[in-house]
Amino acid sequence: MSALPPEAYVAALAGFDRMSVHRLAALLRHGTPEHAWQVVSGQAPASGLVANVLSDPAVREAWQRNARDRDPSAVWSRCVELGCRVLPYGHADYPCGLLDDLLPPPVLFAMGDLSLLAGRRVGVVGTRNATAAGRQAAMRLGHGLAEQGVHVVSGLARGVDGWAHRGVLSAEGAGRPIGIVASGLDVVYPREHGDLWAATANCGLLLSEVPPGVPPAPHRFPMRNRIVAALSEVVVVVESRERGGSLITAAEALDRGVPLMAVPGVPSNRAAAGTNNLLRDGAAPVIDAADVLTVLQLDHSRSATVRMDQRPRPRTDDVEVYRVLQREPRTIDGVALVAGLSLVEAAMRLARLEAAGWISGADGWFECAGAPLR
Repeated sequence: MSALPPEAYVAALAGFDRMSVHRLAALLRHGTPEHAWQVVSGQAPASGLVANVLSDPAVREAWQRNARDRDPSAVWSRCVELGCRVLPYGHADYPCGLLDDLLPPPVLFAMGDLSLLAGRRVGVVGTRNATAAGRQAAMRLGHGLAEQGVHVVSGLARGVDGWAHRGVLSAEGAGRPIGIVASGLDVVYPREHGDLWAATANCGLLLSEVPPGVPPAPHRFPMRNRIVAALSEVVVVVESRERGGSLITAAEALDRGVPLMAVPGVPSNRAAAGTNNLLRDGAAPVIDAADVLTVLQLDHSRSATVRMDQRPRPRTDDVEVYRVLQREPRTIDGVALVAGLSLVEAAMRLARLEAAGWISGADGWFECAGAPLR
């Protein structure tokens, strides 16, 4: 195993049961990927947040079982066979737009052209149960943006996502499809989108947080939506019900300061209830691609290809809590004790720091994350 690249261990770890973004990030922050593998397999002692995560017998047993069953060399061979690149956080080709995200993926699996992330990008999302009008609007929007050289980001789901990408593929411009999916890149979901997946990998870009062979799971879809928002310069919601999944993407966009737009719908159309509410709450209306292009031309803040720390600077009273965590990981109780705060006040300050990306939590423990506060 010593001849394996670090990416092989990261790829294997990302497919573990009971693994989460926070847990994987903590594992990789506290040593090399090979050392992380030794920790989860019980061959090396744990430290920091990882020690607290592994204090849960269910997690410890699951990870030791996975370490026996998931050979990093086999996972790596499958990635090589597929032409799937493994990009741990900090890799030279890891997307700049995610380095200082509120919740950056600890690893990404990629097939296709990563250079597309340096181009202009618009997220187009919406309901899986799109009406005929919604499907047509999504396809026209994807086609119109691609004709102008704009790449379209979506989750490759049924309905609006798929039709937006079909519109991109029908265009003759330089715009390409970028798909962020919730399963391994060799596990097509939904199955009827096999042609879209293949076309996106061939002429665009496919990204996932999980390694090949991992099936989709309900919790992966909202996590996928944050990446759609983070990699978009503008997010357009074409159709959404009042509680549609695409509204999660809209919320993630707002959290990141990404301009939000929506296609108006007839008030009596239930599939447009969510988009109409977004418009009422201040989203800009979209009739055609020209409306989106206008916003893109006005806003270049997320188009840079160099790293920029987009995290808002913590409030003065939150810095004290950040400094406490710089010394060692702590629970809410521990932070409250050291900083002389009430539990409620400590929880509020921790929540603000975590939402802004300055700290990361796992299983009730917190530690500093990302570039240090200066």
